[in-house]
Amino acid sequence: MGIERNVSKPKGKVYSESKKNRRRQKKVTVVQKLYETCKEVFADCGPGVVPSSDKIEQLKAVLDTMTEVDVGLRPNMPFFKAATTEQFPRITYLHLYDCEKFSIGIFCLPPTGVIPLHNHPGMTVFSKLLFGTMHIKSYDWVDNGPAGTPLHAYPLDDHRQGARLAKVKVDSEFTAPCNTSILYPADGGNMHCFTARTPCAVLDVLGPPYCDPEGRHCQYYLDSPFAKFSVPSVALPEEEKDSYAWLEDRDRPKEVTVVGAVYSGPKIVEK
Repeated sequence: MGIERNVSKPKGKVYSESKKNRRRQKKVTVVQKLYETCKEVFADCGPGVVPSSDKIEQLKAVLDTMTEVDVGLRPNMPFFKAATTEQFPRITYLHLYDCEKFSIGIFCLPPTGVIPLHNHPGMTVFSKLLFGTMHIKSYDWVDNGPAGTPLHAYPLDDHRQGARLAKVKVDSEFTAPCNTSILYPADGGNMHCFTARTPCAVLDVLGPPYCDPEGRHCQYYLDSPFAKFSVPSVALPEEEKDSYAWLEDRDRPKEVTVVGAVYSGPKIVEK
């Protein structure tokens, strides 16, 4: 009988500890997992340094499964309702986390809300549409023209400073659930624009984040169809012209209003 008691106690103890471990595991939220994955993925990265392909897939796998529920959002929240008195719906930004290596945040857009065409200098960007339908248009710079001729900024007329040629990377509507989109420092659609067709939320991971002192500031652009301007040294076949555009630097559009709000979803515990 004594042996049986000695044997049974360890079994009970092992079972109890196993249950505790399972409970601990269940407490790890998707947001916490995202943070810990970002720490690992961007640990050895910096401006212009892209994570390895396996690291990219590791982070993408976490983001691909995420929905608004994981970050405590609901489509009927005030963030996603456009005020009837506003000509240009305001966009709300929810800050989750940032450090010198990466940042995590969520843009909440009401219908017709627009994040204008802008760039991500030296960054690798993961964008995950959590819910809703959004139109995304993105571009990459064209560095060499016909016969390898280097392209620079061209003067377009007497009143405009100039523009660079860019190639359309994406021009499509996306409806959640959909895969995460990834932008790289030099390709993948580093300059992009979001237009909300319905209320929607998009989670952005930037590695590294914007930093004005280090030269990573957000530059906005005005895009014009390729055929709108005639540049003698740049010629394209007629069937390809719709795939290119002229991009000009511009100040941040005054009609765009982005306001910050407190993120109230699952918290990130720094480690």
